Parts: sequence; C-alpha cells; structure tokens
Amino acid sequence: MADEARARRLAVRIREIVADTLERQVKDPRLGMVTITSSKLTSDLREATVFYTVYGTAEEKAASAAALESAKGVLRSTVGKRTGVRYTPSLTFVADEIPEHAATIDDLLAKARAADSELARSREGKSFAGESDPYRRAEDDEDGDGVS
Repeated sequence: MADEARARRLAVRIREIVADTLERQVKDPRLGMVTITSSKLTSDLREATVFYTVYGTAEEKAASAAALESAKGVLRSTVGKRTGVRYTPSLTFVADEIPEHAATIDDLLAKARAADSELARSREGKSFAGESDPYRRAEDDEDGDGVS
C-alpha cells in the first residue's frame, strides 16, 4: 500500500497529464468541451478514476464519453511515461454530476426565496393575535422573587 499523501499527489499529477494530453494530443472530433475536474487513485496505485464535465447537450456528452473511452490507451501510456511509476494505473472516466447538483440547489434556493417573499407580503399590515411579547419578565412578577 502506498502512502496516502503520495496517492493524492499522483492523482493530481494524473489529472494534469490527462487534461494536457486531451488538449494537445487527442484530436477526436467527438470530443467536446471537456473539463477534467478531479481524479482519485486507489491506495495500491493501480486504478485511477478521472472525473470530467462536458458543456453541451446530452448527445454531445455521450459523444465526448465515447471519445474519452477510445482515447483511454493513449492517455494511459502518456500517464505512464510522464509519471514514471512502476505500474501505470488503469484509467476510468466518470461524468461529474456536480454542475447538475449545483443547478438543482440553485433552483431550490430560488423557490425558498420566492416562498419567503410571499410570506413577507402576506404578513404586511398584520398584528399579533396576543401580546407582542408573550414571555414573562422578572420586573412583571408581582411577588418580586423572580420565580414564576
């Protein structure tokens, strides 16, 4: 088992190498606007998971995924040459779902803001059903001992 810090450093290096190789060497026309967001490496340094996002429609995302799968061999050999590790890790590409989750959270926050503003509008001009401050205070206590 490799050191955890070494695995993290190697994962960052793999991410940089894959991104650079995609930009400079892979000339697949199916490859759209791909951004390599992260990579993770197993503790034995044998398997690397590379996370990516694609800007575009569902068809463009599917085409980019196919292009990444077909370029996997070139990318793996480049990673092996540029890292210098004994065993070159196998690469697995996984579409990163963070942008979709962020959009969902933004939609939920917008709904919550709209509900808050609707509640504030319905509260305008209203008054409390009872006293504005329903809690007892020590100075209101008639015994003077401060206990209710």
